[in-house]
Amino acid sequence: MTVGSDKELESQIAEWRSYMRRRRELDDTDAEELEDHLRSRITELTEAGLRADEAFLIAVKRMGSLDELSREFAREHSERLWKQLVLPGEPDAPTAARTRRELIVMVLCAAVAALAIKAPSWFGLDMTDDSGFYARNSSLFALPALAAYFAWQRRVGFRVVQALALLFILGAVAANVYPLADDSQSTVVTAIHLPLALWLVVGVAYVGGDWRSDRRRMDFIRFTGEWLIYFALIALGGGVLTGFTVGTFNAIGLDAEGFVESWLLPCGAMAAVIVAAWLVEAKQSVIENMAPVLTRVFTPLFAGALLAFLVAIIVTNNGIDVERDALILFDLLLVVVLGLLLYAISARDYAARPGLFDSLQLALVGSALIIDVLVLAAITGRITEFGFTPNKTAALGENIILLVNLAWSASVLAGFVRGRMPFARLERWQTQYLIVYAAWAWAVVLIFPPVFDFV
Repeated sequence: MTVGSDKELESQIAEWRSYMRRRRELDDTDAEELEDHLRSRITELTEAGLRADEAFLIAVKRMGSLDELSREFAREHSERLWKQLVLPGEPDAPTAARTRRELIVMVLCAAVAALAIKAPSWFGLDMTDDSGFYARNSSLFALPALAAYFAWQRRVGFRVVQALALLFILGAVAANVYPLADDSQSTVVTAIHLPLALWLVVGVAYVGGDWRSDRRRMDFIRFTGEWLIYFALIALGGGVLTGFTVGTFNAIGLDAEGFVESWLLPCGAMAAVIVAAWLVEAKQSVIENMAPVLTRVFTPLFAGALLAFLVAIIVTNNGIDVERDALILFDLLLVVVLGLLLYAISARDYAARPGLFDSLQLALVGSALIIDVLVLAAITGRITEFGFTPNKTAALGENIILLVNLAWSASVLAGFVRGRMPFARLERWQTQYLIVYAAWAWAVVLIFPPVFDFV
């Protein structure tokens, strides 16, 4: 083969490899084995007189569908998921050394996060009596340590570290300089929006400062979904640990509830933020098998629940309650729908044709869009009647932002299902829209309290 044909062949193999490694059922060893198999067939065909491009096409054709290969490997290695979860692999020496260093740094960052939530108590602040302070600052205990872990792991430059530090300082100032009462609405909206703003700051560290890349932003979205799964699993395990701790100590006449409430739960929750992130990075192949399955399970369930809710509104002719708790509930519901959509996007093979699951996603997004319109109508009516408050204004803005996102997502999904739009357009829209969420979260934290006189 000539040099030009060699380069073209390697380019074709690289594209095939990239597509193949998006199959969640295949790990790196499987991918290497299949690539060796492909190269062997190409060599045989070129030695028989075929050109490199012809040999590549025929070899790929003879290997069969990648979907079939993925399913076959999943059947043959069905026990691998649990082995990956509980058993260490056999990495080479440099990889093992790097893993040990990352484990040590993770433990240090988790310890810093765990101690950070206890630091205010050294200055006389109590979690019960000063609940407003802890609510406003909850994200400042663990997220700086998480950002530091990623900054170290990604070896980000000094200027990026400076930017991250300044943003966390800005968040700390906004949470503590404003004269906010513990029971004020401004405290509530700050406690809700500051974690979102700072989580996106963590995203800058996660992508190594390369925030302009759509692909790296999607990596962070994927990480967020996987982190939530691990954090939920750790929380469930922590609940069991707490129950056993209290029960066993009560059995010998000792009350452990004080220790649990003051140390175990708060410190464990902060440390779990770091540990869950480390698990996502260390056990990537495990969660990549689990998360897409969960997405496919819950998408039709949520679609059914939202459609049932809309039918109930029509049948009963009841309006939507827009009190604070109801607003938070509906916003969380819309965020969950958006999260399902985002994770489905991150796990999808863009070359695959539209299918039933895409239609289910369209139904889910369409139902959420209608509910968002109803909530916006109810909020607008209450604001017209009673005036603006921090809660209702924040809810109004968030639902407008979600409305725009859901409306365009529904439009792109409908175009894709009808075969008129590429799926990649939906990914670009979602990754670019992260800037809108970040801008809104910071606006609520920094501007809302003084605008509403810190009420």
